[in-house]
Amino acid sequence: MTIFKEKVDEEYVTVSEAKEVLVDIEAERAEDEDRDLRYELARAIEHVNRFARLDADESRELVEELTELEQIDVPTAVKIADLLPEDRTELRSVFAQERYSLDGDELDDVLDIVAKYA
Repeated sequence: MTIFKEKVDEEYVTVSEAKEVLVDIEAERAEDEDRDLRYELARAIEHVNRFARLDADESRELVEELTELEQIDVPTAVKIADLLPEDRTELRSVFAQERYSLDGDELDDVLDIVAKYA
């Protein structure tokens, strides 16, 4: 018999936003001496500390600004905010699995927005 859990809610968050949540959890666990960090939690904290390049508010602003462009949806905007691509080649890799691609001007628009935050 398999037990399934129901998905109650889903929200896309950037690595920076995840870092903010995990820092709070880490601080809460540090206060309780009897409670250790589980391996998975420790690895997640290590990952976000290594790869979060913006703070949570900046990354959310970047995502919101990117989603104002009609070609970019929230999951793609989150990927772009996490990667902060610097050129067209890096940005094209984000769209590699999408059913659409952006032309040169659209790519430049996205890169201009990212450049404000990088």
